[in-house]
Amino acid sequence: MSLIEAIILAIVEGITEFLPVSSTGHMIIASSLMGIASEDFVKLFTIVIQLGTILSVVVLYFKRFFQSIDFYIKLFVAFLPAVVFGLLFSSAVDDLLESPMAVAISLVLGGVVLLYADKWFNKADIDNSDDISYLTALKIGFFQCIAMIPGVSRSGATIVGGMSQRLTRKAAAEFSFFLAVPTMLGATVKKAYDFYKSGYVLSGEEINMLVVGNVVGFVVAMLAIKTFIGYITRNGFRVFGWYRIVVGGIILCLMMAGVDLQII
Repeated sequence: MSLIEAIILAIVEGITEFLPVSSTGHMIIASSLMGIASEDFVKLFTIVIQLGTILSVVVLYFKRFFQSIDFYIKLFVAFLPAVVFGLLFSSAVDDLLESPMAVAISLVLGGVVLLYADKWFNKADIDNSDDISYLTALKIGFFQCIAMIPGVSRSGATIVGGMSQRLTRKAAAEFSFFLAVPTMLGATVKKAYDFYKSGYVLSGEEINMLVVGNVVGFVVAMLAIKTFIGYITRNGFRVFGWYRIVVGGIILCLMMAGVDLQII
């Protein structure tokens, strides 16, 4: 992977991580189109640069992260289902991560859900994510587990999960951002440890690409979060639903036309 390819992937990660469009799906598609998806370092890179996007949430919502112990307990409760399901189904998830077909189908189906999410969940009465109960946090955590299927979108699943529990779009999106911190941090640490156990040794150039990727991801994610919150508060999720359906449809058409997007 070249430095330019690393920057492109970091931009894709920063834009898509907190939007309900599936960052994992877009990273698989982007790396496959650039012909680098099968490289071991690329698989590490796409996980480790999430540290930059995590930091963007902490910086933007700095006060929220240091206001009470209750805040962390709710995040822990919501994070638990992902830990359990991740340990139980990690092998199956890894297999799906190598399937552009799975990504395409998930994009389309998730897009359909987003088209109707505003209509289905229009009785919100919780406008502050701090006001949710522990049970509500746990339910949102189970929704997050659905996002282990590539293309579903972690943020999309948790936002819809929050809205199903009577959170407003803004409150659901913010809790989704907060929940991303322990979830993505855990995934990053696990992936880094797996590479360490495998004996993989990073070169100086690869370390530089990881640093650049995290910086780019941080800046782009900051802009994406600010834009996204304002947009969904005013307009809802339909545009993201149509986007997912179009992208998923294009991938399916390319595969039916014989274009090889499979990761080898």
